Amino acid sequence: MQWTKQWAQLAASERFRQLLVLLAAGCLTTMTGSITAPVFPEIIRDLQIDRSWAGILVSMHALTTALFTPVFGILADRVGKRQVLVPSLIFYAIFGASTALMQTLPLLLLTRGLVGAASGGIAAATIGMLGSMYEGEQRSRILGYATSAMTSVAILFPLIGGWVGREHWQHTFYLYGLGIPLAAIALFVFTRETSDQHAAIAEGQGSQLLGVVRQRDVLTLYLFIGAAALIMNATVVYAPLYLKSAIDADPTVNGIVLAMRAAGAAISAAVIASRLAKRFRQKGAIALGFLLMGATIFSIPSLTQLYLIIPVAALFGVGFGIITPNLYDLLAELAPVDLRASVLAIGTGFNALGLFVSPVILGPIWKSFGFMPVFYLAAGIAIAVSVLSLTLLGQGKRFKPIL
Repeated sequence: MQWTKQWAQLAASERFRQLLVLLAAGCLTTMTGSITAPVFPEIIRDLQIDRSWAGILVSMHALTTALFTPVFGILADRVGKRQVLVPSLIFYAIFGASTALMQTLPLLLLTRGLVGAASGGIAAATIGMLGSMYEGEQRSRILGYATSAMTSVAILFPLIGGWVGREHWQHTFYLYGLGIPLAAIALFVFTRETSDQHAAIAEGQGSQLLGVVRQRDVLTLYLFIGAAALIMNATVVYAPLYLKSAIDADPTVNGIVLAMRAAGAAISAAVIASRLAKRFRQKGAIALGFLLMGATIFSIPSLTQLYLIIPVAALFGVGFGIITPNLYDLLAELAPVDLRASVLAIGTGFNALGLFVSPVILGPIWKSFGFMPVFYLAAGIAIAVSVLSLTLLGQGKRFKPIL
């Protein structure tokens, strides 16, 4: 009842409109890779791209997102988060849509890299605003909603991208144009005062940012964010391939399995993550999430029946949904308010880096040794991080904000 009342109050406020814009912007960052993935085989076929370059083309945006998100996070703290969000949305639309016109690999890599960089700007401004607009338990809950929303749309974007690109792959890239109307809405919803009240970095705070990110707890959280992304991407890339070889799963079955994973993550991020953090503290919730991810991914090579595969996929998603909002909430708690966008943006950069590194590490293992070592290695990483989270995060004490 109290939760319902709080939600009603939030829905009636200006801040709720701002939250919707930020959630929509966050969903665009999820769209960057997922909406175009279904048409990449057609791109490679039509443009006769060497298959050895296919993996780089698919993951190019993740690399530039990892590189530029921290840069834009620092810029957002210097010039204002709205001043980063609105241009990033515009360039996201321009670079994304222009990919439809590219006919050579170098130009495709260039535009994919640029749209990844713009996505990094959106991510930095979005997570910075969310981290500054809310405090305490409310911030933890809002970050859970954001994770839930972005995970939920991850179910829909591949379906939308494949449907729009069914006539020609170029049509899918025009969907990036959604960034322009959202930029116009953001410009109207966020005034300079509401979005940048903590924006400007005073002289000398650059060294303070360096001091914050060099702390052991902060670096540990960054590595955990990257590890979670690496493990998640292992299931996205290799689980469908395994299911195809093990049970001859068609695209519909693989889509259902991936959708259940995303649904589990969405529900747990919105409902379970903050409650577990309140009950067991955040590091306990993070440890549980990694343990659940590790146990479920370890079981994948032994699963050959769909009625077992689907609930395991959902439980894997639940683990990821528990981890992500709690990791970002801990980062927000550690960061000074006027440096929060920078600190959180670097975390988002580590997330993108984990997505990029995952196939680089696991791909050669799969080609040389098959599926089992891939899943067992990912499970081992998850279980190791679960144990480390109990021993490293805050040395068993609650985090204290850095003043």
